[in-house]
Amino acid sequence: MPEHHRSPRLSLRIFAAAAAVTCAAGLGTAASAVASPPSPPPSSSKAYPGSVPSWAGSRTKTGNPLSNTTVEGEIYFNLRDLAGAKATADGVSTPGSATYGQYLTPQQWIDTYAPTQATFDATVNWLKSQGMAITGTPQSRLYVVFRGTVAQINAAFSTSEQNYSFDGQTLIGPATAPSVPAELGDAIQGVSVDQGKLLTHPTNATPDSGETAPAASKPIQPPLSVPCSDYWGQKTANLPEAYGTTTFPTYICGYTPTQLQGAYGISPAGTVDTTAGAGQKVAIIDAYASPTIVQDTNTWSAASGVPQLAADQYQQIVPDSRMFLDKTLCQEPSGWQGEQTLDVEAVHGMAPAASILYVGGNNCGGGLDLAMSTILDGHLANIVSNSYGNVGEALPANTLMGEQNIHLQAAAEGVGLYFSSGDSGDEVANLGYASPDFAASSPYVTAVGGTSLAAGQDGSYLFETGWGTARQRVVPDSTGQLVYAGSLPGPFRFGAGGGTSAVFAQPAYQAGTVPASLAQGHRVSPDVSSLADPYTGYRIGYSPITNDNVLKTGSFAFEGIGGTSLACPLTAAQMAVAQASSGKVIGFANPTIYAAAAAGGAQRDVVPPAQEKAVAFSSTISGNTYLVGMNHDSSLFTAPGYDDVTGVGSMTEAFAQQVAALH
Repeated sequence: MPEHHRSPRLSLRIFAAAAAVTCAAGLGTAASAVASPPSPPPSSSKAYPGSVPSWAGSRTKTGNPLSNTTVEGEIYFNLRDLAGAKATADGVSTPGSATYGQYLTPQQWIDTYAPTQATFDATVNWLKSQGMAITGTPQSRLYVVFRGTVAQINAAFSTSEQNYSFDGQTLIGPATAPSVPAELGDAIQGVSVDQGKLLTHPTNATPDSGETAPAASKPIQPPLSVPCSDYWGQKTANLPEAYGTTTFPTYICGYTPTQLQGAYGISPAGTVDTTAGAGQKVAIIDAYASPTIVQDTNTWSAASGVPQLAADQYQQIVPDSRMFLDKTLCQEPSGWQGEQTLDVEAVHGMAPAASILYVGGNNCGGGLDLAMSTILDGHLANIVSNSYGNVGEALPANTLMGEQNIHLQAAAEGVGLYFSSGDSGDEVANLGYASPDFAASSPYVTAVGGTSLAAGQDGSYLFETGWGTARQRVVPDSTGQLVYAGSLPGPFRFGAGGGTSAVFAQPAYQAGTVPASLAQGHRVSPDVSSLADPYTGYRIGYSPITNDNVLKTGSFAFEGIGGTSLACPLTAAQMAVAQASSGKVIGFANPTIYAAAAAGGAQRDVVPPAQEKAVAFSSTISGNTYLVGMNHDSSLFTAPGYDDVTGVGSMTEAFAQQVAALH
């Protein structure tokens, strides 16, 4: 079984990217902290004010970037018929439509809606004439990815790149609207010359996320030892009185495939269906690539009650590790390795017979777009799991619309895109205002929210709550008696993303299901949900990268993990199982998800629990002990029917089968 299965096209594309970086750096002027004023735009030019990110303002400006700093850019093109593309995507995806299920081939979609080759070539040639290095040109011609120095970008786009502080990072972005020659402008939807997309991050979490070790002079001394449990209620811990009790179940070490297959109805409790997903392929997109993914998955499988990967069951299209770009802003290959492992082992655990195609981006910006286009332009799979997202919708408006064009292509081709809804709740803590994460907020993807799951030893389903973690520390008082450090349930730690979009209008499939008071005429996410809480998480295993330069790895180890990064591939895998059973292609699932839910679907409606649910947890990193409360997700709330934490409800295999049956 080959570990590296590469597409010649993508390999050449990434090779060109690496050469371009060297070339672009050589073309830059001498390093200088003094920015040159932008060149005045030509008398006949078109400016794109919608390409200036919201965070690029005078209050966040921190200085001038070096003129020879290389920045990734992306130009998005207008579709030839945007209204027609939307009508096609809606028609093939909506039950009752005359064109329902009549998906287009990639070439049909490109021939009908993509910009013309001449239009595309004119922009590419202009970029080259300005000294830019072209690093990605998808067959769909929806966008072009390029790299240039700050000096080159300022001159070409008549703007002024500046340094800005946003979300704890220093990012380069334009102070003024970039512009292009007028003869190109009509074909171009937007110009991205900022680094905001490089904040795209995996949406996973562990019980110890955010914990820090105490000073070396202060050894870890937890107030009490709290061992993890293999199933709900296996072990308990005595904590100070809360919610009418002093005895609490301990957090879950990590559920197994047997338990999750049983809890979500793929197999009878206590068993594993090793044939689930046969004949289906699930594609997974992340940045970079784990050097040990195949052997790690096989080691994990042998210990987790599922078959090891069969020959050619796992394939990947990835750049050479020497071609990885923007590693610091993108959180390094080690920051994505756990994500790739989680995605692969979640799909393999729920659908052990399904094939898996992993497509890795050379970075977390344009590289992810190129990975998606590789799948769509070749129709390499009809289910794609994407466990990553931006910080809210804090991207330029033109970028959001350009990305939506990619989602329209997927829907028209009958490819279901599943995106995790995020792990920061309403994002107020990061942005100062409430916002759902993009791309989960796009109307043409299925956004997967999160739950906390209680399952028995054999996987018998006990209950679910919305994933929203509030924690309060347990500390000794002046007499040595254990007390809570503050009021309960304590500060919000993390939880499923969701909420009302500020950009996208309400899609027809949500009308009548999403409360009007919540939607206010806009798209609301998520659509469905699955297990995400790391305190009731999933057990994975991998050999962690210990050196990001040479991708050296350490010893294999198991880890409990969660986040909507877990919920997303679990849901994608359930859809693969439903397609295998029904022999049908579900495609973009939202219209059928909402139709099935309205007809009395078998999804589990996640509502506020009648009695508070909480677990005990002690961190081996910080030594802190917590009472971890559930169903406390920032300003997002579970409710009967649709809610902005779990969507229409928790995905079960019976519900996935109902969605497939509508085809």
